[in-house]
Amino acid sequence: MTFIKTQTDGSLAIIILNRPDKFNSFNRQMALELQDALKNADADKNIRAIYLTAEGKAFCAGQDLGEAIDDSGPGIKKIVEEHYNPIIKLLRTIEKPIVCAVNGVAAGAGANIALACDVVFAANSASFIQAFSKIGLIPDSGGTFFLPRLVGFGRASALMMLGDKIPANLALLMGMIYKAVDDDKLHTEAMFAAKTLATMPTKGIGLTKRLLNESATNNLEQQLSREGELQVEAAATHDYNEGVKAFLEKRQPLFKGE
Repeated sequence: MTFIKTQTDGSLAIIILNRPDKFNSFNRQMALELQDALKNADADKNIRAIYLTAEGKAFCAGQDLGEAIDDSGPGIKKIVEEHYNPIIKLLRTIEKPIVCAVNGVAAGAGANIALACDVVFAANSASFIQAFSKIGLIPDSGGTFFLPRLVGFGRASALMMLGDKIPANLALLMGMIYKAVDDDKLHTEAMFAAKTLATMPTKGIGLTKRLLNESATNNLEQQLSREGELQVEAAATHDYNEGVKAFLEKRQPLFKGE
């Protein structure tokens, strides 16, 4: 891969956006490479968590606008349908926890990719911008879905229409992210969380993620029913039995992700 770096650390897959000279803005190749990296992490049974971050000063400036307006480029329709939609769907349907460490500005699609992850850390110097209105576009990459659910309809509407730059500490107060940390501690804290998740009951966490996805459209009765169904599925896993045994034997559990 050219614009995405990947490595593994035990049962953790590390995916790094790697186009720092362009503030990690996406072109077609980078978007397709990220899709491949996510698919590979999903398919690898030894991988139990994913860590997403970026090289350089920015996390992701969104779409490379030079490509977007290039007559020989993919065009807006393909950019949305073939680049970003598949990335967002992968982030939400991979039943492994995905930790995102936002190391700098996250703008446009870059912001919404971060918000689609399961656990989001941000450096105090980082910021989030729904930059679409500045160039006459609408928020894509799931922005109109996730942001209202994270910060409320009124705030989401204002952020999307005004395109305000939201610093990490305010994003935290709004409920947009999980934690804002000192820049020099970002990767230490976010990586600790990712490595912790990589040792936890992966099947149960995956089912939790599935239920969270469904909660966006289910009513209470439907959600209670689904909780009952998936709790039975979780209780049939190796890690449930190990967790109960460890609790009764007063020892640390040794989960296998099975």
